[in-house]
Parts: sequence; structure tokens; C-alpha cells
Amino acid sequence: MSIRFRLIVMNFMQFFVWGSWLISIGGYLGGTLHFSGVQIGAVFSTLGIASLFMPAIMGIIADKWMNAERVLGLCHIIGAGLLFWASTITDPNLFFWAMLLNSMFYMPTIALNNTVSYIVLEESNYNIVKDFPPIRVWGTIGFIAAMWTVDMFGWKSNNMQLIFSSVSALALGLYAFTIPACKPVKSVKEKSLFASLGLDAFVLLKQKKMFIFFLFAMFLGAALQITNAFGGSFLESFQVTHPDSFGVRHPILLLSISQISETLFILTIPFFLHKFGIKKVMLISIFAWVFRFGLFAIGDPGTGLPLLVLSMIIYGMAFDFFNISGSLFVEQEVQANIRASAQGLFMFMTNGLGAMIGGYCSGLVVDHFTVNGISNWPNIWFAFAGYALVLGILFPFVFKYEHKPIPVGAVKH
Repeated sequence: MSIRFRLIVMNFMQFFVWGSWLISIGGYLGGTLHFSGVQIGAVFSTLGIASLFMPAIMGIIADKWMNAERVLGLCHIIGAGLLFWASTITDPNLFFWAMLLNSMFYMPTIALNNTVSYIVLEESNYNIVKDFPPIRVWGTIGFIAAMWTVDMFGWKSNNMQLIFSSVSALALGLYAFTIPACKPVKSVKEKSLFASLGLDAFVLLKQKKMFIFFLFAMFLGAALQITNAFGGSFLESFQVTHPDSFGVRHPILLLSISQISETLFILTIPFFLHKFGIKKVMLISIFAWVFRFGLFAIGDPGTGLPLLVLSMIIYGMAFDFFNISGSLFVEQEVQANIRASAQGLFMFMTNGLGAMIGGYCSGLVVDHFTVNGISNWPNIWFAFAGYALVLGILFPFVFKYEHKPIPVGAVKH
């Protein structure tokens, strides 16, 4: 079995575990367990809370004391047990703590998966820039495959999605131990704890341009959590008015168009960044969120199905043009000696603070527009669209950045 194929399997499973529940669990919690909007939002905020500190801690362990592939494997094995425990819980408070613990062990594996892939490819004399993206795209394919599996087996409204994810996590955890050893690298110069935690990148916040960039990255990270948390619940709300429609019978399949779109828009990022620069690309992303939410507000699984499909397609632009493009912008703008820390700061703002804000605040909005258990979804989505619109109006005035085209494929030294 070739190294490339083994890494493809690892990346596929990494996101298969997540895709088994991330998009569908909102419908299970709201429709089956009858959690409130705030309680559902709190569950999704666990991703952000865990991202504030756990990736750094696990990164230090992999850097200093234990092989990275073993840390990856142990995290998934522990996560498997926590997911199975969560599948047995119906109390919202206890469920929150179970998913917080799971997030504390899953979120670090996203970075560890990349680290293991980079090390194995380097030691096998592969070109990371050229060879990793075709491997990583299988992660998104794994996420989509998990969503489809959960939908087709009818697990989207019950705890089987968590059990399925648990079994997948256990399999990946054991598989990770078969990956070639990724031993800790002993640095000649010891890093301070401040640097090891990635905190040295916070000096970037002293620059007005970077402060505003990271601030809006946080706000867009919040927007991402909104559809993760409530997209499934929204589609399942049409069971009364459109019970036989495709979107109600297979909401997760419909939502998976978003991930398919994501894989396609990734390919357009080099062109858009080169042609327009990060300011216009981020602005495109913000207004894509406006349309994403607005089309949800006016669409339905019946005659309005094309509007929902269009919203799914737009998601790829909304997500990639701030998440992937933002990461590339950070890579180009910061000094080489804090490059990794700066990427950690970007993830901290989007998957950490942004996810927390998005999880809690979106739950408050949903509860505000819910009366006697019935949610006014058009008003909910229009409120979210208004949020994105305000960001879109403010961003070009406060973010000052002059685009200087860099040839596609140029390498920063």
C-alpha cells in the first residue's frame, strides 16, 4: 500500500468522523430531543471552546514528547468513547459536557492530521505543496460520504449518527498507529512557553490592518456556525408543509451540496486572490453569506427548492473565500518566524472565538423567533442575512489594504 494511499485513507476518515454528526445533529437535538435554540447553539460552541487551547496543548505534546501519529490515534480513540457516551444522553446540560470533552480531543486532530501528512510526505521525498492538496481533498469527500451515509440509513434524527461516528473514530484511532513514525523533533533552540502556545503571533494585533482582518475573520467564523447548527433543523421544519419533498426526506443530502461546492471553489482561489486581492475576495465572501442566508429565508423544499440549491452552491464561495483565502493571506503577510503561530491565531479567531459567538448568539436568535415550539425561519434567516450585510457594508471602509498582484505559484521567502 503506497504512502499516498495510506494518507488518503487517513484524511478521508479524519473528516468522515466529523461529517457523521456535525451537519445532522442539530435536527436530532431539536426535533427528537427537543433542545432549545440556545442549548443547540451551546453544543456547537464546544467546537470553539476546545479550539481556544486544546490544539496548542496537543501540538506541544507531539512536538516534545510523543510521536504525532500516536497523539492523533489516542485522541480519536478517546473521542470514540466520548461520542458513544453522548449517544446515550438526553439531558441538554450533560450532553453539552460530553460534546465539550469530545471536541477537546477531536479539534486538535485537524491540525495533527495535517502535521502527520506533512512529515510522512517529507520523509518520503514528496513535494508537500504539490502532493498534499490532492490528498487533503479526500477529507472533504469523506465528510460528504459520511453525510450521505447518515441520511440514507435514516440516522439523521436519532442517536445512531453518534454511534456511527464513534465506531469510525475508533477505527481511525487504531489505523493511525500503523502510519510511519512521526517522532518529535528536538529543537536546538528551545522555544518559550509563550511561543510554543502560539501566543507570539498576538503581536500582529498591534497592526491596525491585521487587527481588523482578524476581527472580521472572527465574525465570519461565527457565520459559519449558524448553518452548521440550524441548517438541518430548518429543513426538517417543512415536514408539515412539504412532507414528501426531497429536501425533507433527505435534508442531509441537500445540505451536502454545500460541501461539494466547497471542493470546487477551492480551485478558483488562486485566480481570485491574484486578480482581486484579499480585500475584494473577503468582501465577496461576506456578501455570499448574505445570499446564503437570504435564499434560505425565501426558499422551501417545494417550488422554492432551486433557491435552496443555489444557497448550497453559494456556500462554497462564502466558506472558501474567507477560510482558505484568509489562511493564504496570513501566510503572505507575516514574517517567517511567526508563520505557524499566525496560522494558529487565525484558527483561534475563526474556529475558537468565532465559533463560540456563532453558537451562542445564533441560538438566542432562533429562540427569539420561536413561539410555542414553532420557529419563524424566514425571520431567523433574514436576521442572519442582516448580520452579514452589516459586515459587508463596514468591511471595505475599515479594512485598508492595497492589492499588489503576486504571480500565481510564487513562493514567499
